[in-house]
Amino acid sequence: MTSGKKIFEHVPDPDRRSEPGSGGRPSRGQESRRDRRLVAWWLLIQVLLVIGTILIGGMTRLTDSGLSITEWKPISGVIPPMTAEDWSQEFEKYKLIPEFALQNASMSLAEFKSIYWWEWSHRMIARLLGVVWLAGFAWFLARGDFNRNWIIRSSQIGILIIVQGVLGWWMVTSGLSGRNVDVAAYRLAIHSTLAFAILGLAAWSYWLARMQPVELLQATRRRNSRISRYSAAFVTIMLLQVFLGGLVAGLDAGRGYVDWPLMNGQFLPDESFDYSPLWINFFENAALTQFNHRLTAYLILGFSVFFWLRCRRTSMVSIRNWSAIVIVVVLCQALAGIVTLFGQASNHAAILHQAGAVATFLFITRLRLLAVFPPDDRIGGG
Repeated sequence: MTSGKKIFEHVPDPDRRSEPGSGGRPSRGQESRRDRRLVAWWLLIQVLLVIGTILIGGMTRLTDSGLSITEWKPISGVIPPMTAEDWSQEFEKYKLIPEFALQNASMSLAEFKSIYWWEWSHRMIARLLGVVWLAGFAWFLARGDFNRNWIIRSSQIGILIIVQGVLGWWMVTSGLSGRNVDVAAYRLAIHSTLAFAILGLAAWSYWLARMQPVELLQATRRRNSRISRYSAAFVTIMLLQVFLGGLVAGLDAGRGYVDWPLMNGQFLPDESFDYSPLWINFFENAALTQFNHRLTAYLILGFSVFFWLRCRRTSMVSIRNWSAIVIVVVLCQALAGIVTLFGQASNHAAILHQAGAVATFLFITRLRLLAVFPPDDRIGGG
């Protein structure tokens, strides 16, 4: 194991080309910068894979493909059906679940293949994410590149990836028995929210890996604690909105109320609290879940304006600019949600709205990073 060269605690001298007696070889500082770039690329690949998992997962839901694979085989499941007999066996397994009997009894083998490939692709990219994380983590750990904090940070990503895989199967099992033709909406929402949490952690780690330790230390001293707390609240509200969006998707609530700003001509539909006990309406009532999703969108838009007004008081140019950019991004996402409603949540509109959610979450997370580690770009130089 390499000693004395932990890339996340060594602070290199940028003017130092090589160490005395090194014969012109790269100095530890140069090696550190090179290795940090490798770690950043590793994390960026994870970010892109999580985004791909989210979007392919969205299409899997929109095409009702999520129950096409009725078994969880993390290793052998990598290989799809290869022969006509293999496809026939997979189709027969699908015929045993309620979705086929109650909804798709007339489905042909060709139609089954179409939904199968969506679910298989979703599971494959999730597996690839796990492999990329494990290979990179093992390699950097073996080289001694990580200090204790980065071992913990990287381990958190890996643990969440594993938990996400287990939650994915837990979600699927809710649609394999009884009279369920879809997965439970609350399980879908939890699964979706955790995916965004992994995305946020991976993106945050990527941005940190691109900064030198001395930059982080100096940035910490410039931190405005109040702005930092507001940014944490912003991310939390966005994750709540992701959860509510998962409920809306799981209940197909976006196709039941397609007018705006009212819902079927009412502010709050009469049927919003029809279910008993009362609390279950917040998770299984299509009217109330869409109503809550709309209200939280208004809250996010209002909070983005509030945050911008607060950021205008700071001298940090980046924070001021990014807080203004976030308002525009949030507004565009809100408009995309309205267009999705008017289009009765068509597949194209819905997946673009989900892609917008990914972009909005990343912009807000980036704004939080700037709030926690402000760059030295103060108006007037300080």
